[in-house]
Amino acid sequence: MTIRDTVPGTAPLPAHVDVLVVGAGLSGVGAAYRLQTECPDRSYVILEARDALGGTWDLFRYPGIRSDSDMFTLGYPFKPWRDAKAIADGASILSYIRETAEEFGIDKRIRYGAKVLSIDWSGRNRFWNITIERGGQTTSMTAAFVYACAGYYNYDAGHAPEFLGQKNFRGQIVHPQFWPDDLDYEGKNVVVIGSGATAVTLVPAMASQTTHVTMLQRTPTWISAVPSRDKKADWLREHLPERLAHRVARAKNVAFNIGFHQYCERFPKRARTLLQSQTTRILGPDAVKEHFTPTYRPWEQRLCAAPGADIFKAMKAGHADVVTDTIDEFVPEGVRLTSGRVLAAGIIVSATGLQLCTFGGIQPQIDGQAVDFADEFVWKGAMVSGLPNFAFCIGYTRLSWTLRADLSSRLVCKVLNWMKAKHLDAVVPVADDSMEALPLFELSSGYVQRSVGAFPKQSTSTPWKMEQNYVLDAVATLRNDFTRTLKPVARTDRNAA
Repeated sequence: MTIRDTVPGTAPLPAHVDVLVVGAGLSGVGAAYRLQTECPDRSYVILEARDALGGTWDLFRYPGIRSDSDMFTLGYPFKPWRDAKAIADGASILSYIRETAEEFGIDKRIRYGAKVLSIDWSGRNRFWNITIERGGQTTSMTAAFVYACAGYYNYDAGHAPEFLGQKNFRGQIVHPQFWPDDLDYEGKNVVVIGSGATAVTLVPAMASQTTHVTMLQRTPTWISAVPSRDKKADWLREHLPERLAHRVARAKNVAFNIGFHQYCERFPKRARTLLQSQTTRILGPDAVKEHFTPTYRPWEQRLCAAPGADIFKAMKAGHADVVTDTIDEFVPEGVRLTSGRVLAAGIIVSATGLQLCTFGGIQPQIDGQAVDFADEFVWKGAMVSGLPNFAFCIGYTRLSWTLRADLSSRLVCKVLNWMKAKHLDAVVPVADDSMEALPLFELSSGYVQRSVGAFPKQSTSTPWKMEQNYVLDAVATLRNDFTRTLKPVARTDRNAA
């Protein structure tokens, strides 16, 4: 039985709500909890394009899928993580999201199979006109405020470059985002193209005594071996009440993650030595020099986590290996490299990355006119200059996603309550024309650089900058200094936004 069978997810759409939440994934469910606890007088509904909640954790089904952040920070601050593993598998995370939705009655606010096609702000009526595709038909509703919690991945397509000779390959080519349920890789040679988090996850999950997996990377990636269990958190859960233990473990891990990130930025050479020493103990210096020595600094791109050093242990056992080279072309029996070597394969997995899209693919309009939000600025990491009564939820790129996502949801609630206290029905962030424009995401990863230009910008100082530091962001984001940069939208001016 699925969650779709147990909740009224197919109930009719309301004609109007105070807040429309787009997306029923980790962020959308968290946003719903904040709305119903901090803004209990506001009506809301969650529209989910797919037929089940969970977002990424329901969509991605490839072997070994797991978090790359500890669950005490990736989980919700209001819902203790009870599982033994600190780095959790996808099924456990999905179960946690479902349990949260059911426990707090959020599941009853979700409408499945409802894809938001467009949102259009009416300057005269002071609300968003929402166009929705559901059940093969187009319908509509209105909302006073829109909160997009669909993340920034394109769920309809991943990054899948066309390789020379790809049609000549006799085996099967698979993209992790669309993993076949019936894929049988037992006893076969598997080549995984890529070296990001997905590839680092797939290799040890697929490798065995009978299945050999080769990770083919163009350039090395920083990979950090991390414990599968958090022993300090286990001790806290054993000796403290559940919620207190969760808060202390969360604070401990927040402090560690911020500290390690800053250590990598301030002392990149020492960080390189530290990360390489872990790998050297398992694989030896030659393998580390050839395959695990990136040219970029640690955390210039997102650090890949290897729970229990699983990928390194799979290599040491002879079940997996890493090849650093470029692809010349696909051949019937596998992949021919620029060096001339042919990697034999029965299955090729193109873990070549994801595509990003803004606001879950929604294109906001104002009075029927499209907004070029790529030239706008992000206010307090959530709202966008030029867009009234609109916010979007993105997590950290260098820390745990939910730390930032929960801050954004709490901010949205504070803005809504501030608007009510000030008797305002529409507000919009107003940026200074002299502000310096910087990319919203500062990572140099390929998937980020391919799409970052389509996103609104950040600047050099608050409230227009995301610090990638939870403590600083918490202070800046939740401060009630709204009157300086958050302005009412005049009813008489249709183009005020």
